[in-house]
Amino acid sequence: MAVGKLTVRALRAVLVVVLLGTVFVQVAMVWAVIAKPVEGTLPLTAFRVLAILGMVAAQVAIVCVWRLVAMVGRGTVFSHAAFRYVDGVIGAIVAAALVWFAVTAVNAPGQRDDPGVTLIMGGIGVAILGVALIVLVLRMLLSQAVARDVEASRMRAELDEVI
Repeated sequence: MAVGKLTVRALRAVLVVVLLGTVFVQVAMVWAVIAKPVEGTLPLTAFRVLAILGMVAAQVAIVCVWRLVAMVGRGTVFSHAAFRYVDGVIGAIVAAALVWFAVTAVNAPGQRDDPGVTLIMGGIGVAILGVALIVLVLRMLLSQAVARDVEASRMRAELDEVI
């Protein structure tokens, strides 16, 4: 088996495990909120809601990456259709960063004695946004590759007409 096919299969296995794991945890958290509502646990409920939203962002990214991997397998990743999935990944990462900033804000009052924890958490949120910027740069590279592919196809067509 070629290394590329092995890599794609390994990535798909990881994506399936993470997707199933997040769905299981989401269902368990929703069940815990519905089945055992405990008064006075609003911050815990807020954390649960934020965790569920964070997992939704991860699930969106997983689906988009799955679709991109499928396009790679078909040899169609260098097309305009790929942009919607790359944009989905970028949006999911930004959403995850916003959820993380919300977690940081909910957690901050409990960190009054040690505000460094809140600063570190804020720094992690900035790092998550940095990942979105990296993917945005990769999107620009994809855009250049698609433009060159379109230009090469146009030139091939012109050359076929001449010949």
